[in-house]
Parts: sequence; structure tokens; C-alpha cells
Amino acid sequence: MSDDATNKYYAMVEQAWGLSEGARDYVKAATGREVPLQEIVDKVFVPSGLVDIEKTQKESGNPPKIFLQSPYGLQYRPEHKDWIPFRHGPVSFTQP
Repeated sequence: MSDDATNKYYAMVEQAWGLSEGARDYVKAATGREVPLQEIVDKVFVPSGLVDIEKTQKESGNPPKIFLQSPYGLQYRPEHKDWIPFRHGPVSFTQP
């Protein structure tokens, strides 16, 4: 297992968690109102520059998923009203 590859993928997961936390913070700052999911996408996820917009538009589904340009993405959990990371692409720990 390559330490460089491990660190690279760990950083990608951290980016996804950062976006998840950003969404949580955005909703918390909007006290007193329900924040539409599309607003979170438009105001938090897309401006990050990490979203694979084309794949997200084609494959988002219900509940919605946001595909990042890495092998990771965010999936909405309606029962918790939050976004959590998921892996949608292959990873290789043998190559940096």
C-alpha cells in the first residue's frame, strides 16, 4: 500500500466531509426557515469547484447525490436532513 495514495484519498474524503459540514453550517445560519436542497447545491457545493456537474445532473437520483470530481460524493439523508460522503468511483492504494 502506498502512503502517497492513502494520503491522496484521505484528502479527498476530507474534502467531501468539508462540504458536508459547509452544508450543515449553511442550514444552521438560515435560522427560522427551511432551506431547499437546491439552494445548498447552488450556494455551497457548486461554488466549491469540486462538483462534477455533468455527472450530478445525469445521475443524482432520489434522494439526491452530488458527485465530486474525485471518486467521492455526497448523498442526502432525508431522515437526518444532512449530507454524508459516499464513494462512487474506484480507488487504488497501490499507485500514488
